[in-house]
Amino acid sequence: MTAAERFAQARPRLLRLAYSELGDLGEAEDVVQEAWLRLERVDADAIENLDGWLTTVVGRLALDRLRSARVRRETYVGPWLPEPLVSDDPADRVTLDESVSYALLTVLEQLSPAERTAFVLHDVFDVPFGEVAEVVGRTPEAVRQLASRARRHVKRERPHLTASSDEHDRAVRAFAQAAAEGDLESLVAVLDPDVVWTSDGGGRAPAVRTPQHGAERVARMWAALGRRFAGEPAEIRLNGRLGLMLASIDGHRAALSFVVDDGRIARIDSVRNPEKLRRL
Repeated sequence: MTAAERFAQARPRLLRLAYSELGDLGEAEDVVQEAWLRLERVDADAIENLDGWLTTVVGRLALDRLRSARVRRETYVGPWLPEPLVSDDPADRVTLDESVSYALLTVLEQLSPAERTAFVLHDVFDVPFGEVAEVVGRTPEAVRQLASRARRHVKRERPHLTASSDEHDRAVRAFAQAAAEGDLESLVAVLDPDVVWTSDGGGRAPAVRTPQHGAERVARMWAALGRRFAGEPAEIRLNGRLGLMLASIDGHRAALSFVVDDGRIARIDSVRNPEKLRRL
């Protein structure tokens, strides 16, 4: 098998790894392409463990980009949400559910670049600590501590995904119908009392600048927004779960990701920045 064939075989995993680190599919694709260019400049046959070599290169490149991205995001207009990933391949959805669910990505945004890289590489992609240490540039013991801190944070902050796929889909469809009809009572009924709604416009599309909390408040805002829909909400698959695509009369779109707990929607993430919706 040639180096190009081996790289093509590894590419889907490398892309998921880079996307998990960065939360940006375009940046992830650039990282994987750079890894290929580096592979072309070396003797691939002399690399004993090509998968490990590629993982290290992609992890390191993604970490470098993540560090610079954190600086840029400090001046971002409003909340920054990861770029949603759309997949219509049922076989791929299982992988997405396990490794790069949207709910997990939003939590990973709160970690330092080194913590996020250690967690993604070790806890999500099963990379040994010794290899993670080469990526992060620290000792294996220091990487263990990074991953441990990240793991505690994720456990504390990650939404409890107790809903089955059917339960999730029912809640999302109930929300879509209630929002389209401006049905305040039905919206309150489908929302968790402590629901959180975050909207990312990036200064390129109108969006709520701060996260909104509570079923009554969020329901009233969505009941009003329903009058601005341009057509019915469309169902799409975002990071392996049912989401919605909304078009509004102002010409902008929104991709909505949901977390459902005990039959009610506990979190809504709305991406309106058109730069993050180019692939949808």
